[in-house]
Amino acid sequence: MLIPAHNKLTTISNMACAALLVTGCNVGPDYQRPAALARAAMPAAYDGSSASKPGKWKTAQPSVHLPRGNWWNIYHDAELDRLEGLAGSNNQQLAAAYANFQQARALVNVARADAFPQLSTATAITRQHTNGSLSGGHGSTFNSFSVPLDASWELDFWGRVRREVEATRANLGASGDDLQSAKLAVQAEVAIDYITLRALEAQRNLLEETSRTYQKSLDLTQTRRAGGIATDYDVSLAETQLKSTEAQVPAVILQRAKLLHALATLCGQAATSCSVKPATESPPSVPAIPAGVPSELLENRPDVTAAERRMAAANAAVGVASAAFYPRVTLNGNGGFQATDASRLFNGSSRLWSVGPALNLPLFTGGRNTANLAVARANYEATVANYRQTVLGAFQDVEDQLAAQRLLTQQLTAETAALQAARRTLEISNTRYQGGVLTYLEVAIAQSSALSHEVTVVQLSANRVAASVALIKALGAGWRADTKTLPR
Repeated sequence: MLIPAHNKLTTISNMACAALLVTGCNVGPDYQRPAALARAAMPAAYDGSSASKPGKWKTAQPSVHLPRGNWWNIYHDAELDRLEGLAGSNNQQLAAAYANFQQARALVNVARADAFPQLSTATAITRQHTNGSLSGGHGSTFNSFSVPLDASWELDFWGRVRREVEATRANLGASGDDLQSAKLAVQAEVAIDYITLRALEAQRNLLEETSRTYQKSLDLTQTRRAGGIATDYDVSLAETQLKSTEAQVPAVILQRAKLLHALATLCGQAATSCSVKPATESPPSVPAIPAGVPSELLENRPDVTAAERRMAAANAAVGVASAAFYPRVTLNGNGGFQATDASRLFNGSSRLWSVGPALNLPLFTGGRNTANLAVARANYEATVANYRQTVLGAFQDVEDQLAAQRLLTQQLTAETAALQAARRTLEISNTRYQGGVLTYLEVAIAQSSALSHEVTVVQLSANRVAASVALIKALGAGWRADTKTLPR
C-alpha cells in the first residue's frame, strides 16, 4: 500500500495507537492455582508430628527461592561439611540442572522477542539482464544496488505472544525448582552415604575389637584344654567364633569402599580419588527438626512448586492454542535505497518505502487448530493431576520419615537395653566359665548375642541419623519455625 509522503507519519502513528488500544486482550483462561487437595483431605497436622497444637489451613506462598543455608551444619561434622562443599561445586548432575535452568531463562527472552518489532536488512549488489522478447527489443543489462530496511511487528491483539512469554516464565520457575530439587537430592545423598560410611567404620572397629577378645578367649580355652579342664569341642567352638567374626570384616570393608566411591562420584571426582579423614568426633546426634504444618510443605518442597509452575505453563499454552483461531495482524514496513548506479544510491530520488498491515486469517486448517487446543487442554489436566499426585507423595514422604524417626527411636531404646542385658549375661558367663561352672557353649551363645546387639545398635544409630536427613529432604530443607537449629 502506497501512502502520500505528507500523511506518512500520521498514518504510522494512528496504526501504532490502534495497536496499543487492542493489544490488551488475552484469549484463553487466566491461571488460577487449583486446590492441591480438598479442604477436608488436607490434614491440619502431621500424624507423626509431636506438635501440641494442630496447624491452621493457609494458602501456600512458595518459598523455594529463599536461601536454605547449609542445613547439614546441624550435624557439626567438619568432614561432612567438606564433602558437601565439594559436591555443591563439582557434581555433574547439578551442572546439568544449572545448564537446563540457563536454557529456560534464554527461552523466556526468545519468547519475549516476538513482542518487539523485528528489523532486518539485506544489502545486495546484482547485475541483471531483462528479457528482450517480452519488450520487443534486445533486452538490457544493468547493475542494481540496494540497501533495504525491512520492519515487521506482530500486533498481539489476542495475547498469543504474551501467553507464550507467560508459559516460558512458568517453565523457567519450574526449571529453577528442578535445580533446587537436584541440589537437595545430592546434598541428602552425600549426607546419608557419609553417615552410613561412618557406621561401617564403627562396625569394622567393633568386629576387630571383638575378634581380639575372641582371640583371648581362644587362647584361654586352649590353655584350659592343656590343663584338662576344657575339651576339644570347646577349643573348636572358640575358634569358630573367632574366624566367623573375622570373616565379617572384609564384607564391611567392601561396603565402605563402595560408599567411598559413591561419594567420589557425587563430588565430581574419579571413584578412587576421594578420601575421608578418620573420625575424630563422636557420631552425629539427631537434631530436633520441627515438622510444621502440612500446608507449609507446599511452600518448601521444590518438586511440589515445580509441578505447580508446570501447571501454570500448561495453562498459558491453552491460551496460545486458543489464539490460533484468531487472525494474526502484522504491521510491515519497508524502506531503503535502490539505484542502478552506486554513485546515486543514497540520492533522494533513490529512496523507496512502503508501510501497511497484513492480516492472516485461518479459514480452514483441517481441524488442526481444534486438535491443538484439545492437546493443550488435555496436557493442562495432566499437569493438574501430576501436581496433586506430587503433593500427596510429599505428604506421604514426610509422614514416612516422621514415623521412621519415632519408631527408630523406640527400637534403638529397646535395643540399647537389650545390649546392656547381653553384656551382663556375657560377663556372668565368662566368670562362671572360668570358674568351671559353665561350658564354653554357654559363653559362645552369650558372645554371639552380645555381638549381634552391638552391631544392631550401631546400625540403628546410623539409620536414625540418616532418617533425620531424609526428613529434612522431605520437608524441603526449610520450615517456618522459631528455631535456630536449622539456618535458612
